[in-house]
Amino acid sequence: MRIESWQWIVILVIVLLFWGAPKLPALTKSVAESLQIFRKEIKKPEAEAEETPKKVEGTEKQKD
Repeated sequence: MRIESWQWIVILVIVLLFWGAPKLPALTKSVAESLQIFRKEIKKPEAEAEETPKKVEGTEKQKD
């Protein structure tokens, strides 16, 4: 038995009544900040990979 769209709306309204509307702006702000940090951290390794040159095998000089 699947939940239909109108049932999701009813569930959402009930959750909003229990949780309260004043807390929602803080929740959305927190989620947005978390997404920003997540996206920044995902792009960070890509930028670091572009900055560091790749080592090619056999090109390193051996110290005697």
